[in-house]
Amino acid sequence: MSRILVIGGYGAFGARVSERLSREPNLEVIIAGRREDAARAYAGELSRTARAPVSHAVLDAATVRPEDIGVLGARVLINASGPFQAQSYALARACIEVRCHYVDLADARAFVTGITELDGEACAAGVSVISGASSVPGLSSAVVTAYASELHTLEAVDIGISPGNSFDPGVATVASILGAVGKPHAVLTRGRWRTVYGWQGLHRHRFPGIGTRFMSNVEVPDLDLLPQRFPSLTTACFSAGLEVDAFHLGLWGLSWLKRAQLVRDPASLAEPLLRTKRRFHGLGSIVGAMFVRLSGRDVNGEARALEWTLIARSDDGPYVPAIASVILAKRLVAGTGPGPGAQPCFGLFALADFAAEVSDLDITFNLERR
Repeated sequence: MSRILVIGGYGAFGARVSERLSREPNLEVIIAGRREDAARAYAGELSRTARAPVSHAVLDAATVRPEDIGVLGARVLINASGPFQAQSYALARACIEVRCHYVDLADARAFVTGITELDGEACAAGVSVISGASSVPGLSSAVVTAYASELHTLEAVDIGISPGNSFDPGVATVASILGAVGKPHAVLTRGRWRTVYGWQGLHRHRFPGIGTRFMSNVEVPDLDLLPQRFPSLTTACFSAGLEVDAFHLGLWGLSWLKRAQLVRDPASLAEPLLRTKRRFHGLGSIVGAMFVRLSGRDVNGEARALEWTLIARSDDGPYVPAIASVILAKRLVAGTGPGPGAQPCFGLFALADFAAEVSDLDITFNLERR
């Protein structure tokens, strides 16, 4: 029986990872985090229905030592602690030292793309180190990989995510989002790299069945990884949206204040803004969405496009960022996962694998070809 250690295993996304893994009778799940009371309580809650043994441990992702992992006998460690913008690779290196596979849910651009610096160490230890096993670039790359072959030439990829307002992020997640407000980042547009700003580029997107929502620029690893993997690509962009218009427009307005230096540190507003969001939790819905649009040319040079959409109802949206790590952890335990080395989670599982894993959830997919 293989042990999987989930750091941040009782958090917004880590709890979903732990819950899915606890269904597997061939695994042992260890829920870990800084708060023993929260880890113990969630382990006890899962144990009532779990098919796997579930226990807990007290570990801080920022201070974990190799021996802390080794004494627990973990075969795979999933880092769901976030936010990753402020983290180092110390935890991944600790896993390498004790020959434990490492998977994280990071979506921070530099963190995910930079994980390859550990490739030599991971190969020497015979373990897999995977960063970005989340909605992006994990799921988004699975979608692009699934449908890129329908276009003779892939020219543009546009990705967007909009969670339902019912999703309740922690203070750290909100601080991470606010830290990107008004911050410049580079995007490939029509063959040239240009600078855009976080939570600007305001526009509306239509999601089939749920209507339109505001969207704005957000920095993710895909902005680098897609042009690297698809040389014909001339445009790669990503946007995110808050379901409630007033909340989204508030972030958009804050981005201008940040650029004008009227607000120096938007992240410092995390606690009061989260309290405001929670006060109005009844606004919006429990429906989240994600889209991936591919554009290019067919063999005759005619313009073609297709758009894949995921709709998550019944408050199942927070499972979406969790599923990639679940798929990979189960494969690594079974010996069928990615081989030794360190890499971003790009094209490491098929879209069909994701669909199978969420078949019991209220998550549907739609594909439009134009």
